[in-house]
Amino acid sequence: MKKYISLALIVLTAVITVSCDNYIDVMPKGMRIPKTLAEYEALLRYEYAVNYLPSLQDQYLLNDRFVGANNCRNVDDLRTAHYMWKDSRDRTELNASAEDVFDNGYGIIGIANTIIEEVPGATEATEAQKAEVMAYAYAIRAFVLFQVVNYYADAYTPEKAAATPGIPLIYSGGLGSPWHQGSVKEVYDQILADFNKAIELGIPETSMTAIHPNRAAVEGGLARVYLSMRDYDKALSHAEAALKLHGELFDWLEFYNSYKERIENPEDYTAITSPMAHTCVENLWFCSGNGNPNYPCRDMDISIERAARFEQGDMKFLVRWKKYQSSTDLYYQGILSGYYNLAGIATPEVYMIKAECQARNGAVDDAMQTLDILRKSRIHPDFYQPSSASTTAEAIELIRRTKDNEMMNTMIPFIDMKRYNAEGTYARTLTKEFDGQRYELKPDSHLWTMVFPANAINRPGNGVLTQNSK
Repeated sequence: MKKYISLALIVLTAVITVSCDNYIDVMPKGMRIPKTLAEYEALLRYEYAVNYLPSLQDQYLLNDRFVGANNCRNVDDLRTAHYMWKDSRDRTELNASAEDVFDNGYGIIGIANTIIEEVPGATEATEAQKAEVMAYAYAIRAFVLFQVVNYYADAYTPEKAAATPGIPLIYSGGLGSPWHQGSVKEVYDQILADFNKAIELGIPETSMTAIHPNRAAVEGGLARVYLSMRDYDKALSHAEAALKLHGELFDWLEFYNSYKERIENPEDYTAITSPMAHTCVENLWFCSGNGNPNYPCRDMDISIERAARFEQGDMKFLVRWKKYQSSTDLYYQGILSGYYNLAGIATPEVYMIKAECQARNGAVDDAMQTLDILRKSRIHPDFYQPSSASTTAEAIELIRRTKDNEMMNTMIPFIDMKRYNAEGTYARTLTKEFDGQRYELKPDSHLWTMVFPANAINRPGNGVLTQNSK
């Protein structure tokens, strides 16, 4: 854990040294310490350290990310253990070093902690300016804690959360700071407290940049958290508040038509620039997931079976993937290249939260209308038909299909699947066939909870970390 705490100081030194040497005083013992608010706020603009939270293993588990047949047959690693649903494989042996969700997650938290601790004493700023920067830090810490706890701990179950082991809770960016492994309830309580503190501090409706969360992002984050806690009334209230502030959706029809000839040519795999980058109108808070924030990256590949779960005429699907035959595999190759908001939050997810909450509360027709606000921007007019459901269960099935497809390559489908499985009513057993053998992943499998990387267990710093899975 010591490694992740110290990252805040390392990044702090690197950012300020590169950008503004005149901001720094050389302190005793050779440590470079910022003093002004501008120096601290600069930390939030270093995307690689503060706005980069990749996650891969959850996508392999869902089979949302393609793994070739030869790798499935011949490679024994964490990726194939998840992709092939190897319940009997000891994943602690395979996750023997570092992992991005833990490393990057606690690196981000360490920087947020540093800002929360030190900004009150920063110079060359008004109290209102300090409050704004602290609000960003609280919001970012909340977003990251939510993803980390849902990755490494069991899903939130109201009657069990207080006794369910969670993740490390640490509130300082200083070296050797004490921490403890909080319960799932403790972590959720902290997430809610952080989001509410951001609101109390006056997080603005229009933030400094796309990588600074705005008020709509915080409202959407609260909706996300309350949905996981099964408090559908509060989730609905915050989703509506977020969409009232910012409800724009990207026009995929216009984008599709701009590249129609290239998209419809089965031999043309020329990359198309991703429209899901920082300036996309849907973004509430941009945070890179899989795909380096320092340079444009190609979209992921998906299997033939996963592609079949998209609606006919889904323009976002048609823009992102094209069927490709390699020397060993047939799959859909990613044809976008650029930047993607995969660990932040955007309006499509908030619409889906609103729709599910409406369905849960019995307003099925309203839920279908909300769902179709999103679908109209995704499904080509030649194929679009209004959604129809007569029961809550039917409505949730339709909402899940759209949300799972919309949120591919993010952690949200994994978090949702864990949530549904823990609830029980809408649990699913995943099945597939490979080399003539049937495989299944049951709702109660321990694979749904990821194992902490070995370096987190073996070098915990000033605390004790216990595995939550195997």
